[in-house]
Amino acid sequence: MMISATKSMFPVMIMLTVISAHPLDTNNVFDPCSDTKVQKQDGFTIGLAFSSKDAFFSNQIQLSPCDSRLHLHETASRLAVFRPKVDELTFLTVNTSDLYPANLGVYMVAFAGRLYAARSMPVFVADKSNVITSFTLVIKTIST
Repeated sequence: MMISATKSMFPVMIMLTVISAHPLDTNNVFDPCSDTKVQKQDGFTIGLAFSSKDAFFSNQIQLSPCDSRLHLHETASRLAVFRPKVDELTFLTVNTSDLYPANLGVYMVAFAGRLYAARSMPVFVADKSNVITSFTLVIKTIST
């Protein structure tokens, strides 16, 4: 599994605000690289990976940050993990002021899941001249 608590993995600094868990949350999967089923009132876990744009591609094909073929653990990549709830509008704020871009710059990819992986296209965060110091992502989930 790509995301684990080892020193060789992404250096991660996460500030958590803990609110009492909703008793109806039946999703006990907290790894953004694991597949799960969710229903109303559940939380779900998403990850944001920060690395060079090329680090998210293998043979010109974009892969999920969970895919071990990317070797993100061997780079200066960073990871942030969030747990929004289904059917709630969620605002996530990421402070990127401590990212030190290499010549290739830093990009961000949002992702969740492995077999049924969802991932965004790489979004620019920083280069030698410009740094976007914070992002606010709005997640709206629609249940059917």
